[in-house]
Amino acid sequence: MDWTAQFDGYCERTDLTFWSEPLNAITNAAFLIVAIWMWQRSRGVPAARLLCGILFAIGVGSFLFHTFATGWAALADVAPIGMFILVYLFLVHQDVLGFRLWLALLGTAMFAPFAAIIVPILDEIPFLRISNFYWTVPILLLAYAPFVARNHPETARGMIIGALILSASITIRSIDEMLCHVWPTGTHIGWHILNAIMLGWMIEVYRRHMGRVAARAT
Repeated sequence: MDWTAQFDGYCERTDLTFWSEPLNAITNAAFLIVAIWMWQRSRGVPAARLLCGILFAIGVGSFLFHTFATGWAALADVAPIGMFILVYLFLVHQDVLGFRLWLALLGTAMFAPFAAIIVPILDEIPFLRISNFYWTVPILLLAYAPFVARNHPETARGMIIGALILSASITIRSIDEMLCHVWPTGTHIGWHILNAIMLGWMIEVYRRHMGRVAARAT
């Protein structure tokens, strides 16, 4: 793979210059703003602050991708997203479901075979195949929610809300190039804004959960 090769994957981009996607680039500020805001709210919750740092990296990586539009920039875009998913999943296993460390790690590692099974299924559904990998996350949140609800109903509700926000966000991402002829700037900016809100919300769900756990322990 040529990591320096450029490509056009979004409605807003009309050439391969740096600022060909100005709205897609600038709206990554939403990730940075939410990350900084949640960092302030997450004082005393180290894992939540780790998620905030990853969220900030998501904004930086996405900005690089929507400006340079190269293979290496695409990696900078998707790697922090994958890291956020895995770290959050580990925290759900360890701090929400109460798994031992080894079991939390094993459960997190199972995301890979889960995605390997689900993505080909989504590929068979025309609209869902556009953002096939991303749909694995709301599916997973909704699958986990009933188990979480047994002992932590507030946290489960937060996960369901997150899944619904993300589903709307993925839908907006998926219709980007479909609407180029009527919406030249595309809809990808909505993916950035809603995604920033959703990821910030998921950090808040975890922060509140840890706060409730700490309150019960006192």
